[in-house]
Amino acid sequence: MNYLEIIPSALAQQQAAQGSQGIMSTVVLFGGMFAIMYFLMIRPQKKREQEHQKFIASIQKGDEVVTQAGLLGKVVGVAEKVITLEIAPNVKIKVLKPTIVQKVDQNLSAVANQ
Repeated sequence: MNYLEIIPSALAQQQAAQGSQGIMSTVVLFGGMFAIMYFLMIRPQKKREQEHQKFIASIQKGDEVVTQAGLLGKVVGVAEKVITLEIAPNVKIKVLKPTIVQKVDQNLSAVANQ
C-alpha cells in the first residue's frame, strides 16, 4: 500500500464534502438576504400601494384633494380612470386617478385660501 496514493484521494474527498457544504451555506445566505429584503422593502411597498388603491376608490364628488403636482382642487367628476377637478371658479382640469395624493384637511384648506 502506497501512502502517497491515499493522501491525494483523501484530500479530494474532504474538499468535495466541503464544497457541498459551501453551496448550502451560500443558498441559505441568499435565501436569508431575500427574506430580509422582502420584509424591509417589498412588503411595506405593496401595503402602501394597496392603501393608495383603497384611497383612490373612496374619492367622491365634493372632496378636496391634492395631486402629485401640488394642485389643490375640488372633485366635480369621477370616471373610471380620470377625475375632474375644479381648481378655480369655472376652471376644470382632468387628472388621472393615481396622481391624487391625499384629501385636503381643514388646515391645508385654510392655507390654500389665503
